[in-house]
Amino acid sequence: MKMMGFKEFWTKKTLVGLALGQFLSLLITSTGFSSSELAKKGINAPTSQSFLNYCLLAIVYGSIVLYRKQPLKAKWYYYIALGVVDVEANFLGGSNPRKGDALVIAGATLYAVSNVSEEYLVKNADRVELMSMLGIFGALISAIQISVLERNELKSIQWSAGAALPFVGFSLAMFLFYSFVPVLLKINGSTMLNLSLLTSDMWAVLIRIFAYHEKVDWMYFVAFAAVSVGLVVYSSGDKDDQNRADVADEDAERSKHLDEEACSGNRDRSLISGTTKPEPRTKHNFESSNSSAVVV
Repeated sequence: MKMMGFKEFWTKKTLVGLALGQFLSLLITSTGFSSSELAKKGINAPTSQSFLNYCLLAIVYGSIVLYRKQPLKAKWYYYIALGVVDVEANFLGGSNPRKGDALVIAGATLYAVSNVSEEYLVKNADRVELMSMLGIFGALISAIQISVLERNELKSIQWSAGAALPFVGFSLAMFLFYSFVPVLLKINGSTMLNLSLLTSDMWAVLIRIFAYHEKVDWMYFVAFAAVSVGLVVYSSGDKDDQNRADVADEDAERSKHLDEEACSGNRDRSLISGTTKPEPRTKHNFESSNSSAVVV
């Protein structure tokens, strides 16, 4: 395989993918801190935290869909299934250590299904449509789940600025996260997204160091460097795959163009041969020819 030069590797796509991935990682880190603040206040309402995010998605992107007045590019029931998976992925975490591991695995599996499904819909449907439908069905499913599981929790909360701000901060961070995830999925795919999110723990460590003046083990920095190298290596391989895909698309387009030209040439020849075809012999022509023969 041909080795890429420095300029070939650091393309705009690669830089945008790396930068956007780290921005999304920071957003995930901020949601973690917001949830920690709520937990310190004794608030455990994960579905309620996500509900405002889904409402924002439905209002912002739903307005764009209504303005465009275009039919859905994907079946509506796909978005219902995605909404269920996404809501439950945000809901699982558990405070019981023995149950917590199983819930984390289940949540991670649902996140993987959600990310891959979003990648498919972004590339085959529409980003705005995806966000609006996910917001609508996510909000409906969350509202039902809140009324069943978190109704008493919300009633017991002593609402104040200290309790409301983490809710709002979490929702805004999630809204930005959901808005930019489809962009990264379309540019680099779901694998790049999940690799980028691995650095969220490192950003959390840096925040603890500079904001809370905590000391951390030096192995955190080694882990961060390893993840960074992995992102760079994956970006390089992804660029090769994309180049091959682009070449295949160009070949397919060229073949399609040649086929169209061949069909057009055959059609033109058929038209030309049709215009030079001898006139069919009718009764009138037969009688006229006979009359001419008698006169002579």
